[in-house]
Amino acid sequence: MVSVYLVDDHPFVREGLKTYLSTQDEIEVLGEADNGETAVKEIIELEVDVAIIDLHLPGMDGIEVIRQIKEAGLITQLIVLSSFSNDDEVIAAINAGAISYLMKDSPPKKLLEAIIAARQGEPVLHPRIARKLMKRVKSKKEIKRITLTEREKEVLYELTNGKSNKEIGEKLFISDKTVKTHVSNILRKLDVKDRTQAVIKAIETKLIDR
Repeated sequence: MVSVYLVDDHPFVREGLKTYLSTQDEIEVLGEADNGETAVKEIIELEVDVAIIDLHLPGMDGIEVIRQIKEAGLITQLIVLSSFSNDDEVIAAINAGAISYLMKDSPPKKLLEAIIAARQGEPVLHPRIARKLMKRVKSKKEIKRITLTEREKEVLYELTNGKSNKEIGEKLFISDKTVKTHVSNILRKLDVKDRTQAVIKAIETKLIDR
């Protein structure tokens, strides 16, 4: 069972999410908030597995909510669900600690996939967000310093598509354990802490061809 907390200032959105998620056996919605201050307080108290956060909130915005929850040292994984996708907000949210970024036009099934993936520490990015990240090419010099094997590049490519270890293993015909080993090597070589940061760095440095 994955415990979930909802943060959105629009009651209609929260009700819609609760209604959908309540039909899923593996999901339990433990709370909700219409503002950032309440969200931070209750998420820290409840220590939920996953929080779904809108960025545009009255008072404290979603990015600050994400930052404060991460600073609290919780295991809670944070998914952004927004109507907006400007570059500054996307990068700020991910840098603050969001594991995934979805748009509100995403299919409900995609949100469910993102929640389950987040519980396992795996990111899911809306295609529009992935395309934006691809444009943020900063350091071509880093490409020369990072050497990945062909298999690691294949695994990294699938990470940028938001695939889970299981899905990557099925596609590349290798075991979950082997995928985990490749992911660990990729994180070490890219000098990043998690899969989300690896995806961002891969896109920014054009480490993979898409």
